[in-house]
Amino acid sequence: MKRPAAAALAICALLYGCSGAGYLPYAPHALAPQQIHVLSAGAAAANGLPEGLVRAVIMTESAGDPSAVSTAGAQGLMQLMPATAQSCGIANPFEANENVSCGASYLKALMVRYHNDVTLAVAAYNAGPGAVDAYRGVPPFAETRAYVQRVLAAYQAF
Repeated sequence: MKRPAAAALAICALLYGCSGAGYLPYAPHALAPQQIHVLSAGAAAANGLPEGLVRAVIMTESAGDPSAVSTAGAQGLMQLMPATAQSCGIANPFEANENVSCGASYLKALMVRYHNDVTLAVAAYNAGPGAVDAYRGVPPFAETRAYVQRVLAAYQAF
């Protein structure tokens, strides 16, 4: 049974977004669940991805906070590294539409690279494709393994 979108987002924000994934929100507020749904649905449709997967990455990465910044320098809803944002031509990585569009495009490229293996694509989103390739699977990094579990659990909730 699917949970209503708002309830699923609230659960993910509570369980996954604040679980020590390494981001430091600069604003104490997240977008409304409906806004996150609209952003994730549009980016998913544009990139041929399941909407729940895009939403799960958003909630795991930033708990829906468009101003989130990680200790590594990743920015916005989908926690884009500056080089990734630059490769998409994004002027402002904190602008929600641009951030989600770029993040979903990157996630789609990873899905293609890993033959639609969601686990490997999500691991590469977190640790980088070089690490996934080097270990021929999910790298043995505790942060990446926990991240993959959180994203997959959120994806199943949506």
